[in-house]
Amino acid sequence: MNYGEIKKTDIANGIGVRVSLFVSGCRHHCKNCFNQATWDFNYGSEYTEETEKEILLSLKPAYIKGLTLLGGEPFEAENQKELAGLCKKVRQMFPYKDIWCYSGFTFEEITGNSRANCEATKEFLSYIDVLVDGRFVEEEKDISLKFRGSRNQRIINLKETLAQNKIVLLDI
Repeated sequence: MNYGEIKKTDIANGIGVRVSLFVSGCRHHCKNCFNQATWDFNYGSEYTEETEKEILLSLKPAYIKGLTLLGGEPFEAENQKELAGLCKKVRQMFPYKDIWCYSGFTFEEITGNSRANCEATKEFLSYIDVLVDGRFVEEEKDISLKFRGSRNQRIINLKETLAQNKIVLLDI
């Protein structure tokens, strides 16, 4: 897996100050995507054990609320196994911090019959607290929205959604 960037003090991609990992690789190719460079799976740097250590160290300060995963596309099958491993370590080391994930796939696509649903999906989903789902749609763009770019996207309380077996939106 490759990644384009690690932001160690991000306030744009989830509640509070966060560490954000922008993974490489996305087949959605949304019109006017804010991060087109990350469509290429080979973009950026190789994700290594050292990269993981850097992320985990960056999560240590008390002012860091959690980890955000975005891209690119975290739910491309090529990215999920590595991200599930990272999230597992985050849960073990920082159980009080939350994990947000942005995906162009909808929750229904991730859990249904699509390329997003692979052998690592169930485990990966189990670590995520908040899923911002849905492709960016230029015609639905609204810069007044919190933590999303277009009106079709949802901010899902994933823990409650999985527990209740129905979509539960995060109240922001």
